[in-house]
Amino acid sequence: MIEHIEETIPEALDGLRIDRVIALVADISRTEASSLLAAGSVLINDAAPTKPSDRVAQGQVLQFDVERKSDELIPDPSVIVPVVFEDEQFLVVDKPAGMIVHPGSGASSGTMAHGLIARYPEMLGVGDKGRPGIVHRLDKGTSGLLLVARTAAALESLSAQLGARSVLRRYISLVWGRVASAEGLIDAPLGRSPRDATRQAVVAGGRVARTRYEVLESFIDPEATLISCRLETGRTHQIRVHLDAIGHPVVGDDRYGKSTDDLGLGRPFLHAETLGFEHPETGQWMQFSSELPADLADLLAECQTRHAAAKAADPKPGAL
Repeated sequence: MIEHIEETIPEALDGLRIDRVIALVADISRTEASSLLAAGSVLINDAAPTKPSDRVAQGQVLQFDVERKSDELIPDPSVIVPVVFEDEQFLVVDKPAGMIVHPGSGASSGTMAHGLIARYPEMLGVGDKGRPGIVHRLDKGTSGLLLVARTAAALESLSAQLGARSVLRRYISLVWGRVASAEGLIDAPLGRSPRDATRQAVVAGGRVARTRYEVLESFIDPEATLISCRLETGRTHQIRVHLDAIGHPVVGDDRYGKSTDDLGLGRPFLHAETLGFEHPETGQWMQFSSELPADLADLLAECQTRHAAAKAADPKPGAL
């Protein structure tokens, strides 16, 4: 399969070697990028660059075609996927942290999609061959509820609901610092970071992104806040970027967080707790919830214990 890629060079890529830029935007190796250049398959502002070390500039338009290997998945029954609900139209999965949803970015096997098609082979014909039935995704380090379609009609209906922002998606997160407002809305556009093209950031002219939050519990030791977040849009890394942007990065997030202390967690404290949507066939409202997994529940209990001890040791008026 041939994929055509066209990219306007952002500030984050300004001045980089063209072979590195090609590798980054196409998710291929530098060797493959050099081969595309040698074959004359790359254009920058409609002119063919002469060598891999040529530098790109912000605002230039990069175009090239890349051949992708067949993205059809091979079923893998060894991948155990926790399914909490199923009918003939869809599945609700309670994804564990560490499981990748579908192939991509270096993951070619052992994903949730590989395990699902082993159990539900009819899903192979639903949507994209590389991610059959996948309605939305969770990051590798995020646990919780995920919606998967078993039929093409269900995929169309559920995707339309996502697009209309009528799907209820609520997450639980522990963030650094004391969140002053009991509730709020983070309305900030997201796009590629101008300083690091592999990251997302709040940027002018980015895609609309809205996250509502509500404070559930605050702690003195460690100084952190447990919050509930509701997605109104579903951009890449949206919650993590939005919370970091307001000065409260997710505990355990080594990509967007500002602290190397993850309280021993080893992954972001982010769990997709609630999922609600209309049944794709009957229109009935369906809603599911998932308890915190053991690693998050244990850390939360530790925070509660430490907070109680700190409060008892220094019971100042107005203490949390």
